Amino acid sequence: MTSSSEPSSDRRGPVLFTLLVGVLGTAALIWLGVWQLQRLDWKEGVLAEIAGRIGAAPVMLPDAPDPDRDRYLPVRVSGQVEAPDLLVQASLKRVGPGYRVIAPFTTEDGRRILIDRGFLRAAGKSEPRPPLAMTVEGNLHWPDELDGFTPDPDPLERLWFARDVPSLAAYLETEPVLLVARATSAEQPGIVPLPVDMAGISNNHLQYAVTWFGLALVWAAMTGYFLRARLRASA
Repeated sequence: MTSSSEPSSDRRGPVLFTLLVGVLGTAALIWLGVWQLQRLDWKEGVLAEIAGRIGAAPVMLPDAPDPDRDRYLPVRVSGQVEAPDLLVQASLKRVGPGYRVIAPFTTEDGRRILIDRGFLRAAGKSEPRPPLAMTVEGNLHWPDELDGFTPDPDPLERLWFARDVPSLAAYLETEPVLLVARATSAEQPGIVPLPVDMAGISNNHLQYAVTWFGLALVWAAMTGYFLRARLRASA
């Protein structure tokens, strides 16, 4: 005869189920944490490659720049900044609101591209910006700044709210190529270059890994708590 002190099969079922859920849940959460660490290693490699590319020696403007192949490519061009330009709403830390000045640029060999000249304070919006001959060093860029909340541009005010290269190029009648200035051979009164950097490239994989490992610890602790409660109930 079975001793009354031994848990019956009906009582062992909840214990085994709790243990199974606990083990599988903890294992899944740990796997997600490890996967995020692997993603972190991959992302750090990508960022190192981008940093090296941004800071490399400038080259001539490619004949047919490609948004994937030539993103962040350092380039040097000579020619003339044309007028009129247009403005893209922006802000600068410790300075406040203002605009990025986007202008058509005609190179010495007759090509017409976009130049992001840099940041202009809001107070300088109405100041004249005449054509200017200069050499520009910077990086090719196709920013991904559009989302569902971005307002439509205001062509009458020559005001945009994101650097949407195809839209800017169509309006200014240039190639869909944007060169973000890092340095210029001529002074640009009131305009401060805002070169390409990696500030806008997110790398949150370490935080995600810590979150998953933390959840795994909580899951394991809760499993232990419920197992203890089940075992006591089965005694």
